[in-house]
Amino acid sequence: MGLPFDEEASGYLHTGGLDGVKHFALWPLAQAAESCFGTNQWPDNLPVPQAWIEFDVENIEKATAELKLQGYKLLVATQKEPWGQVVTRLLGPEGLLVGITHTPSMRK
Repeated sequence: MGLPFDEEASGYLHTGGLDGVKHFALWPLAQAAESCFGTNQWPDNLPVPQAWIEFDVENIEKATAELKLQGYKLLVATQKEPWGQVVTRLLGPEGLLVGITHTPSMRK
C-alpha cells in the first residue's frame, strides 16, 4: 500500500503519519476477537467484521450510555485495554466493527 506503517511484534500495523488522520492501523481479526471476547477466534454466532473503525470521544461513559439508550448491542462496554485506551465496541449491521474510544495517549 505504500503507507509508512510501524509493526508491533504482534503483527499490528499502525501509523500516525497520514495527513488528516491521528491513527491508522490494520488490526488482525484474532486480536479484535481477543479484545472483544477473550479468545483469538471470532464467535461463530456473529458475522465476521469486514472492516474496523474507531471514534475517539472525550467522555466514553456518556457515549456508551447513549449507545445503550439507543438499543445497540455492545460487544464490550468501557473496557480498559492494556495500553490505557478505554473502549466500547459494537458490530454494525453492515459488518463494520465500530469502536467508541477514549485514548489518553492521543490527547497530548
